[in-house]
Amino acid sequence: MSTIVQLALAVGDRVSLSEASALTALARDSGVAAIRLADTPHTLDPTVTASHLAGVHTGIGFVAEVPTTHHAPYNTARRVSSLDRATGGRAGIALLAGDGDEVSDATAPDPAAADPARRWSEYAGVLTRLWESFPRQALIGDQEAALVVREELIRPVGHDGACYRVAGPLDGPSSAQGRPVVVADLGVLDPAAVAESADVVVVEHAAGAADALTEALRAVGRDRREVTLLGRVPVGSPADVLAWVHEHRLDGVELVPAGGAGEVAAVLRAWATEAAPPPTLRAALGLCAEVAA
Repeated sequence: MSTIVQLALAVGDRVSLSEASALTALARDSGVAAIRLADTPHTLDPTVTASHLAGVHTGIGFVAEVPTTHHAPYNTARRVSSLDRATGGRAGIALLAGDGDEVSDATAPDPAAADPARRWSEYAGVLTRLWESFPRQALIGDQEAALVVREELIRPVGHDGACYRVAGPLDGPSSAQGRPVVVADLGVLDPAAVAESADVVVVEHAAGAADALTEALRAVGRDRREVTLLGRVPVGSPADVLAWVHEHRLDGVELVPAGGAGEVAAVLRAWATEAAPPPTLRAALGLCAEVAA
């Protein structure tokens, strides 16, 4: 399998929106699988930025960072599902571990359940279940038969956990890739916390990461081939970085250029490969198959 490349951008901080648009086109033409949009106090809202860039550029995926502190799971699920449908199945979310949101905290089943890793696992699990609650094939739209949806295919979530209560289902169907991609960063989170829900795992310290992830996935009945493992690098020579990727049995890299638009463009030109854009973000990230809702 070819090395997967994801590019991290801080739009509104080191890179303006107009610069990000030009870089998106360059990234797509350079064979980048996805652009990860950072969420910091100095950046534009990643989901809004992704919507704008996706409306201008096709053929590349977008992964928006969303902390657990911003929105309740249902609201996040609706926003990102809409983006995923609009992009034809090229959207994902990098869920950042943290505290709760004001809506969920007001009705939290267990106010003492504040561990970020535990909250992340529950939040991510709710997202995936919501995204699978209204499969695309349930939407019929048959005027002659007066049939809009096949109700038997739409499933309420009915989640009642330590941090969240969510009834569901979503009010819109899934996309061409089944559901958006879920990205997890190891650090605050360990492999066990992300094993059930993550599609992509990003690490800064690669030594032993592949083995630890494989063991955690096995413990929950998943195969290592179901998850893409990326190493985050502040950029270096492609040859050196790729040697590091192969040494630690990673599937690819998340490039994090330190400078502004000029530096990012130089990195993209150095890493450019000729590759036709895959049909969905899941395909671009080397995931085994589209998720069947």
